[in-house]
Amino acid sequence: MDKDTHQYDDITSMSRPISKNHKPMPLYDRAAQFAPFAALTGHDAAIKETA
Repeated sequence: MDKDTHQYDDITSMSRPISKNHKPMPLYDRAAQFAPFAALTGHDAAIKETA
């Protein structure tokens, strides 16, 4: 596997883009996007009930 490790050298030192139209999302809200969630409401209770 010969990958070019310098493929992105021209952009790695650049700062990230900052929107002029939107405020940054609070860290708490950003973290919530990646938090686990209950896809099926009541599924956990039903499993415990049958166990």
